Amino acid sequence: MLLSWRVFSYNLAQDFKLIVFTWIYLNVLRLISIAGMKSYAGDIGVSDIMLALGYGARMSLKTAGVLMLFSFVFATLPNFLRGRTDNRLRLYLAAVHFFITNFLFVAGFFYYKEFHTNFNEIMFNALNDDVTALFYTFIQQYHLIEGTIGVAILTFAVIYILRRFLNRTWLQKSLSCGGKWYFRVGVIVFTLVFALFTRFGASFSYAKSIHWENCAKTKDAFLNEMILDNMQAVYRGYSIKKRIDNGVIYGVNKDKIRFYTEKAANESDAAKLGKADLTQIDANLVYQAQGNIIAPKRHIFILIGESFAQWPLLDKYADLGLGENMRAVMQKENAAYTHNFMPNASFTPMAVNAIVCGLSDVDIYPNHQLESYRQVYATALAPQLKKLGYKTQFWYSGFSGWERIEDFALAQGFDEFHCASDYRYPSGNVWGSDDRFIFERLQENAANNSEPTVYVVLSVSNHAPYSVDLARENFPKEELRAKLPSELQNDEEFLNRLGHYWYTDKIFGEFINNMEAKQPQENLFIITGDHADRGNIEKQPSLFDRYTVPFIIYGDGVKKDILSDDMAGGHVNLGATLLELIAPKGFEYYSLGKSLTRGANVGFNDGVWLTPEAMGRIDGTEPQQVKEVIEMYRTISWQRTMRGNTTAVDE
Repeated sequence: MLLSWRVFSYNLAQDFKLIVFTWIYLNVLRLISIAGMKSYAGDIGVSDIMLALGYGARMSLKTAGVLMLFSFVFATLPNFLRGRTDNRLRLYLAAVHFFITNFLFVAGFFYYKEFHTNFNEIMFNALNDDVTALFYTFIQQYHLIEGTIGVAILTFAVIYILRRFLNRTWLQKSLSCGGKWYFRVGVIVFTLVFALFTRFGASFSYAKSIHWENCAKTKDAFLNEMILDNMQAVYRGYSIKKRIDNGVIYGVNKDKIRFYTEKAANESDAAKLGKADLTQIDANLVYQAQGNIIAPKRHIFILIGESFAQWPLLDKYADLGLGENMRAVMQKENAAYTHNFMPNASFTPMAVNAIVCGLSDVDIYPNHQLESYRQVYATALAPQLKKLGYKTQFWYSGFSGWERIEDFALAQGFDEFHCASDYRYPSGNVWGSDDRFIFERLQENAANNSEPTVYVVLSVSNHAPYSVDLARENFPKEELRAKLPSELQNDEEFLNRLGHYWYTDKIFGEFINNMEAKQPQENLFIITGDHADRGNIEKQPSLFDRYTVPFIIYGDGVKKDILSDDMAGGHVNLGATLLELIAPKGFEYYSLGKSLTRGANVGFNDGVWLTPEAMGRIDGTEPQQVKEVIEMYRTISWQRTMRGNTTAVDE
């Protein structure tokens, strides 16, 4: 008889052995990950590690249970119906599963080094990036081909061991020998109960289950990330990304859009001017300039440095010499600077979005949304500068197709767009030209341009695969090596990365000096970074050192008291700050963020907030003042991008 208990029990026994093997393997990988990346941990003891391993074991039971479910559906049931007792289908499924598991395990070391976290929603943003450039970056910087071969060999070895484990007959003999009906019913009931136990991570109810939202059980951020095996971390990222796409992200309260619109009208000048209109958004974001702080300039340069973090510019790191040029600018009498400045998020597109269209990041990429091409956002920077008589140009060291950057900039009002593909350049990589060559072209353009023009300039070289010939640029590598902590002095990859920060600073400094020499008193420079959160010297940097970026204003007429550490903001405040610097009194402009010259005191990115007095993670426990700003900015930005210039909630 084909439909026999012997066949069913054999296959069921193999499923149970499969989940045991997989669960043990996932826990071994977790232990290796903790040991291999222990330098990222804080002050922890054996009890902390055991706590993480315990909760991690519960999480991985869920992951192993998924493979068992697939094995039961796609191997056990077909084998049972056909009367087969072999493991071929089961081993095929296991091979796919373990290849993915091993690939993520290896990639996880690189990912944690880059982002100081296990896999999360950031990885899904790559789908909107230049996939070809990313692929070549993975090959050059992260050894994708060699790593994949290694993963394949490891997977072959794991499947070989698994096959031998499955061939042991102790469990199937125990299950097949029970001939009584109640024994068989008991086995089936036990299987169903075990499936429930697995589903909830060693629990029988959701109330006591463990999942990615409640698994941070230790006092250490690194160990909390290790509780999630890589599969669970990817699932976390997918879940968060889905919530973001649906507007289910902290701070986005879609049903309260009118409340936040009214709040925006009262905090801007809209209510005072009698222009508030709660049926639409833009009218409530209007400000009147208080009178230009400096004389109008012929050329304004907004320089956005790729991964140009603030920490190398701080006094405590000055001896490294990584940011000597920008530190020299900051110290000039006609330069203003604030430490309290946050990028819009953790990736370049969000910084560009904030500066181009003036909206806060809610991880929905306005550059890929239809609304961004239907009309220009009222808060967009370029059209408002045109009202002041300026032409606008966007310059990018990369290529026009990246993140639709050319289409987006032009759709949001820029007059011209220039990028690496417009010029010949002697050296670069898959992301674009070495910054030196695009800045040389920019300098030629500005020198021959007598029209008032604002240039937004985005660099690219301080980005993997870090291919600039630093020796040709006279990077003082050995001097820097001697100043690094001993454990980093032989890390050539890290030295190369720091060298590319040094290179960005050098290119910015040379460009500013050259423009000042040719056109003194006619230029205004605003310098910032697109994001930080990369390449800190410390394994556990402070939130301030890890996330903040510089914000420098430099030019004739600039006074140091224009900016100070009594204010705080981010990229969404940049446009308003610039307009208050140069616009005549009474000029009306639109902005979500308040100018730093008019009392802005909160900056934030996707996960961290900052005020002049404090800094912390966005987790619902931030001060009320901070919470209100985050919710207002995010709710309005989501509504404006996804539903247009309306406060209706049912469209």
